[in-house]
Amino acid sequence: MFEFINVENQGRVAIIHLARPKMNVLSRAMQEEIRQAAVEISKSPEVRAVVIYGGERTFAAGADVKEMVDWDSVIATRETPGLQESFNAVAQIPVPTIAAITGYALGGGLELALSCDLRIAATDATLGQPEILLGIIPGAGGTQRLSRLIGNSRAKDLIFTGRFVLADEAMSIGLVNEIVEPSSVLTRALELANILAAGPGQALKAAKVAIDEGSEKSLHDGLLVEQKLFAALFDTQDQVIGMQSFIENGPGKATFN
Repeated sequence: MFEFINVENQGRVAIIHLARPKMNVLSRAMQEEIRQAAVEISKSPEVRAVVIYGGERTFAAGADVKEMVDWDSVIATRETPGLQESFNAVAQIPVPTIAAITGYALGGGLELALSCDLRIAATDATLGQPEILLGIIPGAGGTQRLSRLIGNSRAKDLIFTGRFVLADEAMSIGLVNEIVEPSSVLTRALELANILAAGPGQALKAAKVAIDEGSEKSLHDGLLVEQKLFAALFDTQDQVIGMQSFIENGPGKATFN
């Protein structure tokens, strides 16, 4: 179905394998395949968590500069929405998403990882937004998602300088959630994905909406979003199963559908 990615289902977990040798450089065609896969996964009631993985060597080394070198502002204006739509589709997947990062996650590669809910990185991973070194800025969400994740000051440091961040620093500034040995990146991502996939699906979707939508609003309006989603869960099996199990068996022992 796809040329540059592979999509595999393992039970309730979907895995998007980036597969464009040698460094998963994100061509426009590859970005469109990622968008299509994200849209299809979002429609599937069977998928309860998603892992995006670039392979043992690298996550994704960035957008394909050769495709952009001759652009002018007219072409860039036409093409930029497509760049953002690909990663927006990933961000809009309603279930938890995890980027399993080996090697490099640079430029568009980091923007793709930022579109996920969680990031697990190898101890030797290298991350960065080096677009400034090309005389441009991140154009597929980096200036917005990075600043929302690690704060404006740290985002400006990385984007203004274009410097690379190694795994330990990435962990310390909140750019990744966890670091593991390179050989364990996919294993750990799948372990976490399966834990989430076995959780209360409706409640997890609601939590994702509350956080994502609420972060774009004032505290007052974000709290109203939370109220609405909180109340709606009392008409779901997640709430019935979770609370009844708590009463009968104690915390953390519920088995959700």
